[in-house]
Amino acid sequence: MKILNIRTVEVNIPLITPFKTALRTVNSVNDILVCIETDEGEGYGEAPPTAVITGDTKGSIKCAVEEFIAPSIIGMEITDLESIDEIMKTVNASIIKNTSAKAAVDMALYDLCGKKNKLPLYKLLGGNKKEIETDVTISVNPIDEMVKDSIRAVEDGFRIIKVKVGKEGLKDVARIEAIRKAVGKDIKIRVDANQGWDRQQSIRIIKTMEDIGLDIDLVEQPVKAHAFEDLYYITKNVNTKILADEAVFSPEDAERLIRYHAADYINIKLMKTGGINEALRICRLCEKGNVECMIGCMLESKISVSAAAHLAASQAVITMADLDGPCLCSEDPYDGGPAFDGPRIIMPEEYGIGIVRVPQFEN
Repeated sequence: MKILNIRTVEVNIPLITPFKTALRTVNSVNDILVCIETDEGEGYGEAPPTAVITGDTKGSIKCAVEEFIAPSIIGMEITDLESIDEIMKTVNASIIKNTSAKAAVDMALYDLCGKKNKLPLYKLLGGNKKEIETDVTISVNPIDEMVKDSIRAVEDGFRIIKVKVGKEGLKDVARIEAIRKAVGKDIKIRVDANQGWDRQQSIRIIKTMEDIGLDIDLVEQPVKAHAFEDLYYITKNVNTKILADEAVFSPEDAERLIRYHAADYINIKLMKTGGINEALRICRLCEKGNVECMIGCMLESKISVSAAAHLAASQAVITMADLDGPCLCSEDPYDGGPAFDGPRIIMPEEYGIGIVRVPQFEN
């Protein structure tokens, strides 16, 4: 299977409701899709321009793919997983950083490899999970609105909700307390501060939630991504589990965090790692260090979230999923892939990622 061409196109999918975190407010999924054309078929990938986290924009993603990555790998052969390793070495050597662009190309390569070997990607990667469960995100809003959104999520079948906070310090406790009272004790609540607190705020807020018995499943990235010592200090001084997100982009980041136990869990996102290839390296490190992982996503539609779901279904160390992107979109413009049924993500039997039609590439 020889790579002949790589194309990009922009997709815009309105969200059902605005997505609000401590870092940004977004009204639609506005991503770059990637299609790798070969002499035996096409593979698909997707990259969201999440500048506040990865530094990537729509322009930088298109430029990286079209002007640097594509010229370096056109003509290379896709045969098996080892061939993907070699192609991704060339991709990574063609341009530094630009992890979202690399991730889109990476997942298209794995899509093609699954098709070449006539296997769904999760099976090609050695997995056998037929279904995974995702949480759903509750955006930062006035308390009454967040409570209503949480109740609606539970009515839709979600047993795990991830609540965005980080804008108002200790006032965030009132948000969580109101939500816990509304949804009851059997619903898991995860709290995501999106780097919105400092060290002392984190300790004070988390201990307050512990003291009043809010039973929080975990707190995600309470401090700035680069504040490694603060993250370490928080993890050592609270009982609630701490999940590192923006603090871990690479296997090197993961190795450092594991060595010093600067967090209890690691959130793997393909847009941070640069794709499945590097994410698998992080999985191996976490297995060795006995650190469980979450698989997460940015604001992405079904193509890239499907790739992340396949990774999750293939790796025992990935025990949590935050793959609600397609649930937040007002429409699904693609055919095939995993079925996103509320909290249930049901893996497909189609080869590769499972996406069989992307209308944006039919023009």
